[in-house]
Amino acid sequence: MNRPTALWVSPVSSLAGVARHVLDVAQVGIPGWRMVVSCPSGPLADRLREMDVEVVDLPVETGTAVRSLRATIQQLGPDIVHSHLAKADFLATMASVGTGVKLVSTEHTIPTDRFMYHPNRASAVTMETAHRLRLTRFSRVIAVSAATEREMRRQWHTKVPITVILNGVDRPATLPSREPGLRLLSLARLSKEKNISATIRAFEHITREHPEATLTVAGTGSEEASLKTLTRRLGLDDKVSFPGFVRPGEAMTNHDVIVQPSKSDNCSYTLLDALAQGMGVAASPVGGNPEILPPRCIAEADDVEALAEVAIRQGLHLGNRPALTDAIPTVAGMTEGISEVYREVVG
Repeated sequence: MNRPTALWVSPVSSLAGVARHVLDVAQVGIPGWRMVVSCPSGPLADRLREMDVEVVDLPVETGTAVRSLRATIQQLGPDIVHSHLAKADFLATMASVGTGVKLVSTEHTIPTDRFMYHPNRASAVTMETAHRLRLTRFSRVIAVSAATEREMRRQWHTKVPITVILNGVDRPATLPSREPGLRLLSLARLSKEKNISATIRAFEHITREHPEATLTVAGTGSEEASLKTLTRRLGLDDKVSFPGFVRPGEAMTNHDVIVQPSKSDNCSYTLLDALAQGMGVAASPVGGNPEILPPRCIAEADDVEALAEVAIRQGLHLGNRPALTDAIPTVAGMTEGISEVYREVVG
């Protein structure tokens, strides 16, 4: 018996961000479903093909994206089109007109601050209206945290059914051996919403009592120059490094505490991986962070003294470090949740 088909639509070609979710699901599979991915050419498509996943090219940066996706839908005849990120959602709504295919979306990120990505109120309201209208075409939305669902209801006033499925992470067979330490790690895009300047300012407080502490600011982004300037101004050049891209697993092995005072997180894979690896965590209470972290790991995003105190306790006291709870699914548990949503949608 042929399995029903779910066509996943991703507008990104890199291995960052939503690609982790796509790859994890592709690796495990969606129980009872054939998964096909439509995405632009690039590292994500290459990795999926290495995993023997069916991939259809999506020329997302050209004027033919809607026509191309529509042709894929007509040729493939999927039971569900499952889009990820707003750009893919809009493409899916336009490309599927008249096809009768059921639409599902996963909302991966929506900031609590509705103006974060907009220059003014009018721009924010216009985009919120666009989101509300496009969601009327969807049979179901998956939110990666309860906070994500709340913000969708609050900002977009959507009445579409929403199912919360946290991002899944597998538990290692044995936790890595850990020692107390203050080798701090920031593992995020160097952008304003990630608030890495607060990490650097908190680190300056830490070095006053713990001169042995170090901070690695991994990643690249638009804030790199200003963050390096801040580091020099605070006299931290000899303690803070900016290595650019790093291998996340290796970086976590070689550090003690993840510091992430972000102003926009929904269900951070970085934090989930840190929990799985037995690291300490100091993070903001934004988005879904309180759903996956205990209060002892949380400080307000711009309270650098409190953030420093949390990081110190997390680094030096192993018993304070967080662990994965049963509320956080494995990857297989996450894909089972997705499969259940599909079954409900197709009837």
